[in-house]
Amino acid sequence: MPDSGYPWPIETTRLDNGLRVVVSEDRTAPAVAVNLWYDVGSRHEPEGQTGFAHLFEHLMFEGSLNVAKTEHMKLIQGSGGSLNATTNPDRTNYFETVPAEHLELALWLEADRMGGLVPALTQETLDNQREVVKNERRQRYENVPYGDAWLRLLPLLYPPGHPYHHATIGSMADLNAAALETFQEFHQTYYAPNNAVLTVVGDVSAVEVFALVDKYFGAIPARAEIPPAPDGRTVPATGRPAVETVTADVPAPRVYVAHRTHPFGSPGYDVTTVLATVLGSGRGSRLYQRLADGERIAQPDLVGAYGVDLAHAPAPLIATATARPGVSAERLAAGLHAVVDELATVPVTASELDRAKALLSTAWWRQMSTVDGRADTLGRYTTQFGDPARAAERLPAWLAVTAEQIAEAAAEVLAADDRVTLTYHAEETS
Repeated sequence: MPDSGYPWPIETTRLDNGLRVVVSEDRTAPAVAVNLWYDVGSRHEPEGQTGFAHLFEHLMFEGSLNVAKTEHMKLIQGSGGSLNATTNPDRTNYFETVPAEHLELALWLEADRMGGLVPALTQETLDNQREVVKNERRQRYENVPYGDAWLRLLPLLYPPGHPYHHATIGSMADLNAAALETFQEFHQTYYAPNNAVLTVVGDVSAVEVFALVDKYFGAIPARAEIPPAPDGRTVPATGRPAVETVTADVPAPRVYVAHRTHPFGSPGYDVTTVLATVLGSGRGSRLYQRLADGERIAQPDLVGAYGVDLAHAPAPLIATATARPGVSAERLAAGLHAVVDELATVPVTASELDRAKALLSTAWWRQMSTVDGRADTLGRYTTQFGDPARAAERLPAWLAVTAEQIAEAAAEVLAADDRVTLTYHAEETS
């Protein structure tokens, strides 16, 4: 298999209204993926409007000018396709995978909700989806063990006013306080063709796609002024660790250790990605070998480490472990800290490095093996780095990382005096 991270053709164009269009032809199967990245996520949300981007992830399925409520989903699924949407701090994306003969339907639907959502947005729809988001917050964050860990880690990692300080779920108070007109203005500001990337991958030609995109999206006007996102690239070091302890209804103590590293897409984050794999991916990782298999203080299935791929600030690396019965949170935290600290002083072996690179290669090609995975990747690199072809850089960059670079990175970004530790204690039962 080639080392190049993207061995398929890529063709691009830009409409007069600013919409960037990326096409990657693949005639392997008669399917096509349509993926629309909007450059709006929680990092763009002004004060008092937290949670808006995520709410629009829901609202965009609730009808537009020419599509009735829930009809978008019915039309795609009725054509043999699948669809969804996601929101993160950096972006919101909407995507469908359909039989190739239904490409035009998917493009028409996406264009209608880009240009025609606001006229169809009613107070009833808004109120209904606010309740859906509240219920999602309860189910995903508030009523499950450790569910609020991300909500707690972000404020510990990023200070007030930083664009990554709050999670995408946002503030229920902000969502409740905003009027319909405020949400309409938010959509008109960010969900514009000159703030989006449309990627189509699969059994299509670029000529066909460009013509259809111009037909359906070309008349949507550009937004004259799109507010720039706040600059989050600099996070002042505090010189002291941040610690939070929570006592909650959890089955066992759990510890999260987090550090700010480098932005996704940078050489430093490529090293961090390999470092995180050595540290905490699978049974051969250092965390598993030491805490689960060696000292036997962590539950085997609940120990690991990962980077969070945020592109516009020092992205976090998070290591976590859950205690075995009878093991205290304090002992678990000490063990977790020790393994993280040793990355700077105990050299990564050749076998550790080979294993990490093999795992990353497998994960990359698993993502690239589907048309929808490729479409999402090309949308990301166009949105965040201005060039879809830069996707081909990622895998070779990981494969070039050395053990010396990992040790240097660990010494640089995993320092104990700039560490975040979040600890969950189980409530005592009588």
